[in-house]
Amino acid sequence: MDGQLFDNLDEPADGAAEATAGPGPTTPLAARLRPRTLDEVVGQEHLIGPGGPLRAAIEADDLRSIVLWGPPGTGKTTLAHVVAATTRAAFVELSAVTAGVKDVRRVLEEARARRGAAGRRTVLFIDELHRFNKGQQDALLPGVEDGSVVLIGATTENPSFEVNAPLLSRSLLYRLEPLGGGDVRALLERAVEDPRGMLGTRMTPEALGALVAAADGDARVALTGLEVAAVIAAGRQEGEGAPAAVEVTVTAEAVEAALSSPHLRYDKADDQHYDQVSAFIKSMRGSDPDAALYWLVRMLASGEDPRFLARRMIILASEDVGLADPAALQVAVAAFHALDRVGLPEARFALAQSAIHLALAPKSNSITQALSRADEAVRRMGNVAVPAHLRDAHYRAAARLGHGVGYAYPHDEPSGWTDQRYLPEGLEPGSLYRPSAHGAEPELHRWRSTRRA
Repeated sequence: MDGQLFDNLDEPADGAAEATAGPGPTTPLAARLRPRTLDEVVGQEHLIGPGGPLRAAIEADDLRSIVLWGPPGTGKTTLAHVVAATTRAAFVELSAVTAGVKDVRRVLEEARARRGAAGRRTVLFIDELHRFNKGQQDALLPGVEDGSVVLIGATTENPSFEVNAPLLSRSLLYRLEPLGGGDVRALLERAVEDPRGMLGTRMTPEALGALVAAADGDARVALTGLEVAAVIAAGRQEGEGAPAAVEVTVTAEAVEAALSSPHLRYDKADDQHYDQVSAFIKSMRGSDPDAALYWLVRMLASGEDPRFLARRMIILASEDVGLADPAALQVAVAAFHALDRVGLPEARFALAQSAIHLALAPKSNSITQALSRADEAVRRMGNVAVPAHLRDAHYRAAARLGHGVGYAYPHDEPSGWTDQRYLPEGLEPGSLYRPSAHGAEPELHRWRSTRRA
């Protein structure tokens, strides 16, 4: 419910009792284990460790408006709920996904009335603050400015770009960092020891290591992965004849199964749909314009969604043609727009032109292969740091952090190119994209190579 009041002294507002009730056994593990005090929070020692600025403010119940900025699973919402559990102020929570300007104004009016009647402050927590548009943030500004509310905003996006400058200037900005491996490990070990967690579950050392690695600093990923892996492990043990009450042992294999991405399939009752789409794509990939045109017309005649076919051609233009014919993507996108503008049956001409062009075009899957290598590099390297000279230097305080220092502007060189490193440590030039020898791609690569000569 938007605008729920979590009031620690008075009777709760309508609907708040359910919101503040303790989590039940069906509540997700991450919610059941949500810390209730600062001492239960893992990570963020620079903010809530001994002498940390946020700890001092929370313990003194003297919190000012703040914006918590950090990746998912680093404790932004957790810290807000710790405030809710400890503050003497009224605590109101809004979701930026569902709340509108009217909700913001209502909360501010209630906060002013509460302060006038009882001299009591209101802490307003807004999750995903970056989803508030300018109008919503402007509506919030007067309440922050006159002290009617103390704002706690949580965001995964850079506030310098996503939060209005006047609102940001009236708030303290705290950056939350991804949890360290030791923090995630401690959190997982707590999960199988805490009565609120998963008593009767244990992890093999390999499973624990796999969960820590997969989490990549995200507490929610770690706990959700453990919860799903435990269900998988329990099912496997029962299948092997173990009694249901026996201790569940989570293995590395169960963790791998829990964290694998589900295969998402477009739901069609008739398998002919998949067979014909497959034939259409493979005909274009195989450079057969007659077959591509036949399957296109047959599916249109059968009532297939033409937008689906147009989207498939856009994908193929990059996946199978790529830089061998850079114009192919433009043709496919133009056919999609033509379909939107003129509709069927006239748009059949544009769709047919796109299909024939893609079939006749030289083929290269270098983009597909480069993406695959890039995916592997991201999984392997995790949140590797951006080199300091490449970091954004436009927002306030960036220079003090050393962002952009040493960056060479290519347009300052007569050739339009300068020799500097853009990849993070651990990756070398040429390790991801490798050009094919087909169509226009060799010429594109040759021009790039001459810049480096």
